[in-house]
Amino acid sequence: MENNSQIDNVEYGQIKISDEVVATVAGLAASEVEGIWSMSGGFAGNLSDLLGRKNLSKGVKVEVGEEEAAIDLNVVVEYGIKIPDVAWQVQENVKTAIETMTGLKVVEVNIHVQGVYIPKKEKEVVEEE
Repeated sequence: MENNSQIDNVEYGQIKISDEVVATVAGLAASEVEGIWSMSGGFAGNLSDLLGRKNLSKGVKVEVGEEEAAIDLNVVVEYGIKIPDVAWQVQENVKTAIETMTGLKVVEVNIHVQGVYIPKKEKEVVEEE
């Protein structure tokens, strides 16, 4: 993610927004949605977790042009949640956050559901009498 989005301001100069910033905004906006358990980042994202680093753009791929952005998100949803409803809410949240914070026009937000989180039931403790 080496590209930078440029916004020209003739009076004062240029503003450059890195792809990593756009990805971080998208990741944070997606994780705020109820029903999203985590972002799925593949091997590199899991390696960062093991090393104790918080990767806020984990599971996010962005393509940023000069005025537009396209976002791909890999997510894990909670069991029992309607996946289409959660995906739609993520799309809305990510689009709004990126457009508000960067001024870029978001042309698409693609959601890739990589898994479903099923909570483990607590083991019942049997007391011996």
